[in-house]
Amino acid sequence: MTAFDTTICALGEGALWHPLRQELFWFDITGKRLLRKGNGPTTVHHLPEMHSAAAWIDENRLLVASETGLWEMEIDTGTRTRLIGLEDDNPITRSNDGRCDPWGGFWIGTMGKSAEEGAGAIYRYAHGELRRLYALISIPNAMCYDQGRGCAYFADTAAGKLYRVSVDAMGWPDGEPQALVDFAKHGLNPDGAVVLADGRLAVALWGASAVVLVDPDGTLGDRIALPAPHVTCPAMGGADFSTLYCTSATEGMDADALSAAPLAGATFAIEGAPKGLPEPAFPLPTGGTR
Repeated sequence: MTAFDTTICALGEGALWHPLRQELFWFDITGKRLLRKGNGPTTVHHLPEMHSAAAWIDENRLLVASETGLWEMEIDTGTRTRLIGLEDDNPITRSNDGRCDPWGGFWIGTMGKSAEEGAGAIYRYAHGELRRLYALISIPNAMCYDQGRGCAYFADTAAGKLYRVSVDAMGWPDGEPQALVDFAKHGLNPDGAVVLADGRLAVALWGASAVVLVDPDGTLGDRIALPAPHVTCPAMGGADFSTLYCTSATEGMDADALSAAPLAGATFAIEGAPKGLPEPAFPLPTGGTR
Protein backbone atom coordinates (compact mmCIF):
# COMPACT_ATOMS: atom_id res chain seq x y z
CA MET A 1 0.00 0.00 0.00
CA THR A 2 1.25 3.49 -0.87
CA ALA A 3 -0.16 6.98 -0.58
CA PHE A 4 -0.95 7.58 -4.24
CA ASP A 5 -1.56 11.25 -3.49
CA THR A 6 -1.05 13.03 -0.17
CA THR A 7 -3.38 15.92 -0.93
CA ILE A 8 -5.67 15.88 2.11
CA CYS A 9 -9.37 15.89 1.28
CA ALA A 10 -12.00 16.80 3.83
CA LEU A 11 -14.35 14.41 2.04
CA GLY A 12 -12.58 12.44 -0.69
CA GLU A 13 -15.06 10.58 -2.92
CA GLY A 14 -15.94 9.51 -6.44
CA ALA A 15 -12.74 7.68 -7.41
CA LEU A 16 -12.74 6.91 -11.15
CA TRP A 17 -9.96 5.35 -13.24
CA HIS A 18 -10.01 6.70 -16.80
CA PRO A 19 -8.83 3.81 -19.00
CA LEU A 20 -7.91 5.99 -22.00
CA ARG A 21 -6.00 8.64 -20.09
CA GLN A 22 -4.54 6.22 -17.52
CA GLU A 23 -5.42 8.72 -14.81
CA LEU A 24 -7.34 8.58 -11.55
CA PHE A 25 -10.01 11.22 -10.96
CA TRP A 26 -11.54 11.95 -7.56
CA PHE A 27 -13.39 14.69 -5.69
CA ASP A 28 -13.02 16.55 -2.45
CA ILE A 29 -16.76 17.13 -2.06
CA THR A 30 -16.87 19.80 0.62
CA GLY A 31 -13.58 21.28 -0.60
CA LYS A 32 -15.20 21.81 -4.03
CA ARG A 33 -12.30 20.28 -5.94
CA LEU A 34 -11.78 17.70 -8.68
CA LEU A 35 -8.34 16.09 -8.61
CA ARG A 36 -6.65 13.91 -11.23
CA LYS A 37 -3.33 12.17 -11.40
CA GLY A 38 -1.51 9.71 -13.63
CA ASN A 39 2.24 9.33 -13.68
CA GLY A 40 2.87 13.05 -13.29
CA PRO A 41 1.88 15.71 -10.77
CA THR A 42 -1.63 16.11 -9.46
CA THR A 43 -3.94 18.51 -11.30
CA VAL A 44 -6.62 20.29 -9.26
CA HIS A 45 -9.78 21.83 -10.70
CA HIS A 46 -11.54 24.24 -8.35
CA LEU A 47 -15.31 23.92 -8.75
CA PRO A 48 -18.15 26.41 -8.26
CA GLU A 49 -20.18 24.05 -6.08
CA MET A 50 -19.91 20.63 -4.46
CA HIS A 51 -19.35 17.72 -6.86
CA SER A 52 -19.14 14.06 -5.91
CA ALA A 53 -19.06 11.52 -8.75
CA ALA A 54 -18.14 11.11 -12.41
CA ALA A 55 -18.15 8.85 -15.45
CA TRP A 56 -15.88 9.13 -18.46
CA ILE A 57 -17.43 10.04 -21.83
CA ASP A 58 -14.31 10.01 -24.00
CA GLU A 59 -10.67 10.99 -23.70
CA ASN A 60 -11.49 14.65 -23.16
CA ARG A 61 -14.83 14.75 -21.34
CA LEU A 62 -16.49 13.57 -18.15
CA LEU A 63 -20.03 13.35 -16.91
CA VAL A 64 -19.95 14.91 -13.42
CA ALA A 65 -22.58 15.13 -10.69
CA SER A 66 -22.94 18.23 -8.55
CA GLU A 67 -25.29 19.44 -5.85
CA THR A 68 -27.56 20.97 -8.51
CA GLY A 69 -27.19 18.87 -11.66
CA LEU A 70 -25.44 16.54 -14.04
CA TRP A 71 -22.89 18.16 -16.32
CA GLU A 72 -20.65 17.48 -19.29
CA MET A 73 -17.17 18.66 -18.28
CA GLU A 74 -14.15 19.36 -20.49
CA ILE A 75 -11.27 17.75 -18.61
CA ASP A 76 -8.49 20.12 -19.62
CA THR A 77 -10.40 23.37 -19.05
CA GLY A 78 -12.95 22.37 -16.40
CA THR A 79 -15.71 23.97 -18.50
CA ARG A 80 -19.14 22.53 -17.62
CA THR A 81 -22.27 22.24 -19.78
CA ARG A 82 -25.49 21.44 -17.94
CA LEU A 83 -27.25 18.25 -18.99
CA ILE A 84 -30.09 18.11 -16.46
CA GLY A 85 -30.97 19.39 -13.00
CA LEU A 86 -30.56 17.19 -9.94
CA GLU A 87 -32.73 18.39 -7.05
CA ASP A 88 -31.67 21.90 -8.03
CA ASP A 89 -34.79 23.25 -6.31
CA ASN A 90 -33.77 21.71 -2.98
CA PRO A 91 -30.98 23.62 -1.20
CA ILE A 92 -30.83 21.04 1.59
CA THR A 93 -29.36 18.25 -0.56
CA ARG A 94 -26.25 17.53 -2.62
CA SER A 95 -25.07 14.65 -4.77
CA ASN A 96 -23.06 11.79 -3.28
CA ASP A 97 -21.94 8.45 -4.73
CA GLY A 98 -22.57 7.57 -8.37
CA ARG A 99 -21.30 5.28 -11.12
CA CYS A 100 -21.94 4.55 -14.80
CA ASP A 101 -23.66 1.24 -15.52
CA PRO A 102 -23.00 -1.14 -18.44
CA TRP A 103 -26.39 -0.41 -20.04
CA GLY A 104 -25.57 3.24 -20.75
CA GLY A 105 -27.01 4.77 -17.57
CA PHE A 106 -25.58 6.63 -14.59
CA TRP A 107 -26.83 5.97 -11.07
CA ILE A 108 -26.47 8.91 -8.70
CA GLY A 109 -27.48 9.42 -5.09
CA THR A 110 -28.45 12.57 -3.23
CA MET A 111 -28.32 13.24 0.50
CA GLY A 112 -28.82 16.03 3.00
CA LYS A 113 -25.83 18.33 3.34
CA SER A 114 -25.96 17.60 7.07
CA ALA A 115 -26.89 13.94 6.48
CA GLU A 116 -30.52 14.57 7.45
CA GLU A 117 -32.37 11.28 7.84
CA GLY A 118 -34.25 10.23 4.72
CA ALA A 119 -33.51 13.48 2.86
CA GLY A 120 -31.89 11.81 -0.15
CA ALA A 121 -32.75 9.57 -3.05
CA ILE A 122 -31.21 7.42 -5.77
CA TYR A 123 -31.71 8.27 -9.45
CA ARG A 124 -30.74 6.80 -12.80
CA TYR A 125 -29.91 9.03 -15.76
CA ALA A 126 -30.21 7.20 -19.09
CA HIS A 127 -31.01 8.30 -22.65
CA GLY A 128 -31.63 11.86 -21.47
CA GLU A 129 -34.12 10.82 -18.77
CA LEU A 130 -33.52 11.25 -15.03
CA ARG A 131 -35.76 8.86 -13.10
CA ARG A 132 -35.96 8.60 -9.32
CA LEU A 133 -35.57 4.98 -8.30
CA TYR A 134 -35.65 5.14 -4.49
CA ALA A 135 -36.67 7.84 -2.02
CA LEU A 136 -36.04 8.33 1.71
CA ILE A 137 -32.35 7.42 1.45
CA SER A 138 -30.08 8.98 4.07
CA ILE A 139 -26.53 8.37 2.73
CA PRO A 140 -26.55 6.66 -0.70
CA ASN A 141 -23.39 4.78 -1.59
CA ALA A 142 -21.94 1.65 -3.23
CA MET A 143 -23.62 1.93 -6.63
CA CYS A 144 -22.10 -0.84 -8.80
CA TYR A 145 -23.22 -3.67 -11.09
CA ASP A 146 -22.46 -7.34 -11.56
CA GLN A 147 -20.48 -8.42 -14.61
CA GLY A 148 -23.30 -10.64 -15.86
CA ARG A 149 -25.63 -7.62 -15.98
CA GLY A 150 -28.16 -9.35 -13.77
CA CYS A 151 -28.25 -6.94 -10.87
CA ALA A 152 -27.20 -3.64 -9.37
CA TYR A 153 -25.99 -2.90 -5.86
CA PHE A 154 -26.34 0.12 -3.60
CA ALA A 155 -26.07 0.95 0.09
CA ASP A 156 -27.55 3.33 2.60
CA THR A 157 -24.59 3.96 4.88
CA ALA A 158 -26.78 5.37 7.65
CA ALA A 159 -28.84 2.17 7.71
CA GLY A 160 -25.71 0.03 7.48
CA LYS A 161 -27.14 -2.09 4.66
CA LEU A 162 -25.94 -3.15 1.22
CA TYR A 163 -28.76 -3.98 -1.20
CA ARG A 164 -29.01 -5.97 -4.41
CA VAL A 165 -31.74 -5.43 -7.00
CA SER A 166 -32.43 -7.31 -10.24
CA VAL A 167 -32.41 -5.23 -13.40
CA ASP A 168 -34.04 -5.65 -16.81
CA ALA A 169 -32.38 -5.71 -20.22
CA MET A 170 -32.29 -1.89 -20.30
CA GLY A 171 -30.72 -1.59 -16.86
CA TRP A 172 -33.81 -0.44 -14.93
CA PRO A 173 -34.61 -2.10 -11.60
CA ASP A 174 -36.89 -5.11 -11.90
CA GLY A 175 -38.39 -5.93 -8.52
CA GLU A 176 -37.73 -4.74 -5.01
CA PRO A 177 -34.21 -4.40 -3.57
CA GLN A 178 -33.14 -7.15 -1.19
CA ALA A 179 -30.70 -6.63 1.69
CA LEU A 180 -27.51 -8.52 0.84
CA VAL A 181 -25.41 -7.57 3.87
CA ASP A 182 -26.46 -6.01 7.16
CA PHE A 183 -23.17 -4.31 7.99
CA ALA A 184 -24.72 -2.74 11.09
CA LYS A 185 -24.79 -6.17 12.73
CA HIS A 186 -21.01 -6.21 12.38
CA GLY A 187 -20.62 -2.64 13.65
CA LEU A 188 -19.57 -1.48 10.18
CA ASN A 189 -20.60 1.31 7.82
CA PRO A 190 -20.52 0.54 4.07
CA ASP A 191 -19.40 3.40 1.84
CA GLY A 192 -18.41 3.22 -1.85
CA ALA A 193 -18.02 -0.09 -3.68
CA VAL A 194 -16.85 -1.62 -6.94
CA VAL A 195 -17.39 -5.06 -8.47
CA LEU A 196 -14.25 -7.10 -9.17
CA ALA A 197 -13.58 -9.38 -12.14
CA ASP A 198 -14.40 -12.49 -10.08
CA GLY A 199 -17.77 -11.11 -9.02
CA ARG A 200 -16.83 -10.08 -5.50
CA LEU A 201 -17.41 -6.55 -4.28
CA ALA A 202 -14.74 -4.33 -2.75
CA VAL A 203 -16.58 -2.18 -0.20
CA ALA A 204 -15.01 0.79 1.58
CA LEU A 205 -15.70 0.94 5.31
CA TRP A 206 -16.27 4.36 6.83
CA GLY A 207 -14.79 4.41 10.33
CA ALA A 208 -12.98 1.05 10.05
CA SER A 209 -9.73 1.87 8.15
CA ALA A 210 -10.34 -0.80 5.52
CA VAL A 211 -11.86 -2.10 2.33
CA VAL A 212 -13.67 -5.42 2.76
CA LEU A 213 -14.20 -8.04 0.06
CA VAL A 214 -17.77 -9.35 -0.14
CA ASP A 215 -18.86 -12.50 -1.98
CA PRO A 216 -21.93 -12.28 -4.26
CA ASP A 217 -23.88 -14.23 -1.64
CA GLY A 218 -23.12 -11.57 0.97
CA THR A 219 -20.35 -13.38 2.84
CA LEU A 220 -17.76 -10.98 4.23
CA GLY A 221 -14.19 -11.90 3.31
CA ASP A 222 -10.72 -10.43 3.68
CA ARG A 223 -10.10 -6.86 4.70
CA ILE A 224 -7.49 -4.60 3.11
CA ALA A 225 -6.23 -2.22 5.78
CA LEU A 226 -5.57 1.46 5.07
CA PRO A 227 -3.98 4.13 7.31
CA ALA A 228 -7.10 6.32 7.39
CA PRO A 229 -10.19 5.77 9.55
CA HIS A 230 -12.76 7.00 7.03
CA VAL A 231 -12.25 5.03 3.81
CA THR A 232 -14.75 6.24 1.21
CA CYS A 233 -14.58 5.07 -2.41
CA PRO A 234 -12.59 2.34 -4.21
CA ALA A 235 -11.70 2.19 -7.91
CA MET A 236 -9.79 -0.44 -9.85
CA GLY A 237 -7.16 0.82 -12.26
CA GLY A 238 -3.65 0.56 -13.59
CA ALA A 239 -2.57 -1.10 -16.82
CA ASP A 240 -4.15 -4.46 -15.90
CA PHE A 241 -6.75 -3.22 -13.38
CA SER A 242 -4.99 -4.86 -10.45
CA THR A 243 -4.35 -1.63 -8.55
CA LEU A 244 -6.97 -0.75 -5.95
CA TYR A 245 -7.25 3.00 -5.49
CA CYS A 246 -9.21 4.39 -2.57
CA THR A 247 -10.14 7.83 -1.31
CA SER A 248 -10.57 8.83 2.32
CA ALA A 249 -11.83 11.70 4.46
CA THR A 250 -11.08 13.76 7.55
CA GLU A 251 -14.70 14.73 8.15
CA GLY A 252 -15.67 14.51 11.82
CA MET A 253 -12.13 13.85 13.05
CA ASP A 254 -10.85 15.93 15.96
CA ALA A 255 -7.25 17.07 16.48
CA ASP A 256 -6.23 13.92 18.36
CA ALA A 257 -7.69 11.65 15.67
CA LEU A 258 -5.94 13.62 12.93
CA SER A 259 -2.66 13.43 14.79
CA ALA A 260 -3.01 9.65 15.13
CA ALA A 261 -3.79 9.25 11.41
CA PRO A 262 -1.74 11.86 9.48
CA LEU A 263 -2.70 10.31 6.12
CA ALA A 264 -6.43 10.63 6.75
CA GLY A 265 -7.91 12.35 3.73
CA ALA A 266 -5.19 11.08 1.35
CA THR A 267 -5.77 8.81 -1.64
CA PHE A 268 -4.18 5.34 -1.64
CA ALA A 269 -3.01 2.72 -4.14
CA ILE A 270 -2.74 -1.00 -3.35
CA GLU A 271 -0.79 -2.96 -5.94
CA GLY A 272 -1.56 -6.62 -6.64
CA ALA A 273 -5.16 -6.41 -5.50
CA PRO A 274 -7.78 -8.81 -6.90
CA LYS A 275 -8.27 -7.86 -10.53
CA GLY A 276 -10.96 -5.37 -11.41
CA LEU A 277 -12.82 -4.30 -14.52
CA PRO A 278 -12.70 -1.14 -16.65
CA GLU A 279 -15.48 1.35 -16.05
CA PRO A 280 -17.83 1.69 -19.04
CA ALA A 281 -17.98 4.95 -20.95
CA PHE A 282 -21.11 7.03 -20.56
CA PRO A 283 -22.91 7.57 -23.90
CA LEU A 284 -23.78 11.25 -23.93
CA PRO A 285 -27.46 11.72 -24.89
CA THR A 286 -28.32 13.79 -27.93
CA GLY A 287 -30.81 16.63 -28.01
CA GLY A 288 -29.01 19.38 -26.11
CA THR A 289 -29.10 20.47 -22.47
CA ARG A 290 -32.01 20.95 -20.12
